[in-house]
Amino acid sequence: MTLLTVSNISKQGEGDFVLKDITFAQKKLQKIAIAGETGSGKSTLLKIIAGLIEPDTGEVYFESEKIKGPAHKLVPGHPSIAYLSQHFELAHSLRVEQVLSYANMLSDTEAETLFEVCRISHLLKRRTDQLSGGEKQRIAIARLLISWPKLLLLDEPFSNLDRVHQNILENIIRDIGKKLKITCILVSHDPTDTLWWADKILVMKDGRIIQQGTPEKIYHKPVNEYTAALFGKYNLIKSAQADALKIFGIKPSKKDLMIRPESFKLVSRKSKAVRGKVMGVNFFGSHYEIEVSLLETVVIVRTEQNKIQSGDTVYLTVSADGMWHV
Repeated sequence: MTLLTVSNISKQGEGDFVLKDITFAQKKLQKIAIAGETGSGKSTLLKIIAGLIEPDTGEVYFESEKIKGPAHKLVPGHPSIAYLSQHFELAHSLRVEQVLSYANMLSDTEAETLFEVCRISHLLKRRTDQLSGGEKQRIAIARLLISWPKLLLLDEPFSNLDRVHQNILENIIRDIGKKLKITCILVSHDPTDTLWWADKILVMKDGRIIQQGTPEKIYHKPVNEYTAALFGKYNLIKSAQADALKIFGIKPSKKDLMIRPESFKLVSRKSKAVRGKVMGVNFFGSHYEIEVSLLETVVIVRTEQNKIQSGDTVYLTVSADGMWHV
């Protein structure tokens, strides 16, 4: 069942377009992440979906009904769509239970479930000025969910959080969909945080969607170097050098070649392998990244092997589906 339809949305800023012909659809409980550099239009798109900003052209439909913007409503917004801004605020010096009591129409059982999902049951008696940044973020989300919306829009919820609070919030966002059955769209300043969560990712650049698809497709087959860089490290091998990799079954092309570090495999010497020299070894806890001089360039290779040292000669192979042209 299609819950949200965004059709040909455009929005012009001062002298240039903030959004250009944005079109996509979202099914009920489908998890969508929006990725892109700062200024690519992500936040503006969320506000248009929420009914807080009027698009110049195009339409947004929620449950087959057109969302009306502030030009058509005295109080902007949609009752079934909740939007959490990067710059949310909580009333000062109130107890958390007081903040959450406003507009609370939930039964005691429903409220208890919500508070458990948001990991705030132990915070209800505290004042808002006694909370950490991560705790305030969870209270702000719970305040939005008091109305039990059907769609939750999260604008960079992990911003300024330490790793501990980010891990907690990631679990909360997962449970909002799984336990509360609320559909989510999430924008993150670090797109790699969304790979594990999203069903579909929209990649934006200069106000346009340049690629959309599953996390696996976006990560392994990005359409260009911009998209590849958003989702982690990669190796770029120029077309003139890439011909040397034809032993791996890659077809000749005039385009450059990209390979993720983990797609390279270290092997014992054999005919279908390329020889390289180790220039450096870096430890990252769960794996090592070795810098290998290969094909007149230096590539990064991810491995769990711990006996490789600078100066070693290594042999690399890579499957054809671990490479892509750009």
